[in-house]
Amino acid sequence: MVATEYEMPPFDLRLAMETLSAKDPALAPLIKETREFRVEKGAAESPYEVLVEAITHQSISGKAAATIFGRVKALGSNGRIPSPEEMLKLRKPALRKAGLSGAKTLAMKDLAKKTMEGVVPSLEEAHKLSDEELVKRLVSVRGIGAWTVEMFLIFRLGRPDVLPIHDLGVRKGWAITYGKKHMPAPKELLKFGERWRPYRTVASWYMWRACQRAGHAAMRKIRPHKTKPRDIAKPGKRSQSPRAAKAGN
Repeated sequence: MVATEYEMPPFDLRLAMETLSAKDPALAPLIKETREFRVEKGAAESPYEVLVEAITHQSISGKAAATIFGRVKALGSNGRIPSPEEMLKLRKPALRKAGLSGAKTLAMKDLAKKTMEGVVPSLEEAHKLSDEELVKRLVSVRGIGAWTVEMFLIFRLGRPDVLPIHDLGVRKGWAITYGKKHMPAPKELLKFGERWRPYRTVASWYMWRACQRAGHAAMRKIRPHKTKPRDIAKPGKRSQSPRAAKAGN
């Protein structure tokens, strides 16, 4: 298995770290003592290719996802992921045989269709679009949620001010950093994160680092956020494991 490589983000990371340390003293030791933020190399990968991989990895183990992703790639030409045109021509049984569920097969087809329609932009176009516009476009794809798009913004595009408020690692890292017994509610984290602008991506990174430093035993002690009586009937949103944990190894 090829290790993922990382590089400096496209913004002034030193300024970001100095600004956050000055604004939020609780972040200063994390920034000083842990690994700096990095983005993944592989900038040539298009949003389409990134989302094909993201869909494949949803709700299954990394090892199983890697196997299925390899089979999906084998369906394309020249050892690459099937192009949108190729994906639309592939019969559903071929994708199911590769290991994709029925829902993921439909998601792949919708992704290919929206890429050909221009809804899913090229990498060059993505760099020109705002965070809000990219989220709006990409979550219109079947099976793609805001969290997946946020990870793309952070780790592929290196956008400086993304705060994934539903991410389990960020919320637990916040509780550890600020000495809380409960994770914050997403709205609470969003409000708190205003102090981190315009570098909420970097602050989120250090919340993930806080989890790594604390270890699993400390992580297990963090309880879900306290719900108000009137909120109990509302359905909660599912958090996902941050790919940032991989970046910190």
